[in-house]
Amino acid sequence: MAQTVPLPRPRPFSNTEVPPAARAAAPPATPGPSACRVRLTPERAIAPSVDAIEGPGECGGTDMVRLEAVVLSDMSRVEINPPAVLKCNMAEAVADWVRDDLSQLTAFSLGSRLRTVRNFAAYHCRSRNNIIGAMMSEHGRGNALDVRAITLVNGKTIDPTDVQVPRDFRESWKKSVCARFSTVLGPGSDGYHENHIHVDLMERRSGYRAMCQWEVRVPEDKPSPELASTGSIPLPQPRPKID
Repeated sequence: MAQTVPLPRPRPFSNTEVPPAARAAAPPATPGPSACRVRLTPERAIAPSVDAIEGPGECGGTDMVRLEAVVLSDMSRVEINPPAVLKCNMAEAVADWVRDDLSQLTAFSLGSRLRTVRNFAAYHCRSRNNIIGAMMSEHGRGNALDVRAITLVNGKTIDPTDVQVPRDFRESWKKSVCARFSTVLGPGSDGYHENHIHVDLMERRSGYRAMCQWEVRVPEDKPSPELASTGSIPLPQPRPKID
């Protein structure tokens, strides 16, 4: 019968090796920046990271940033006023829209460069339309932005809900945001967005289309007599049908 072969003696640890017990006790590695955080460089946006927001309730999120300005291709800045606390992916979408769409629209349609985007609301822990008992708003996840107006280098303020603003410009604005965001709400949508434009990146179930509800009105458009006299809020439009 073959003789039993003895096992080799344990190899001594060198000064540069860490014993198994010490490796097991080592703290977990700190996760690196997200792919969005890596992409959102100072050449594209001034958006410092902020701490994760926890609660209350379902509110909050991780990978949050404070979007302070969008940097255009010529390195000029478009200020976000006030700065908007958003999820990184949402901030990136807003930055791309301002860089590639809105800044060019203002230059060609309004004859002046873009200076400021006025932020009406960004992260805000609340229910939809501030209705008690309603589902949580995408604002509560840092996944939505309300735009009240923009200002131009020539000093003009442009309100996208103002019927006196050139209609072609407002139509182009609507087309640009509806192509980039999953929800767009403006005048005529639900009665809560008559004086600003809401955009978000809400994730919908498979089979549901993006929602784009914004009536680009003309000066002759007037609220119905019932709405004007009572101040009541109309019912929201039906949900989009499944394709």
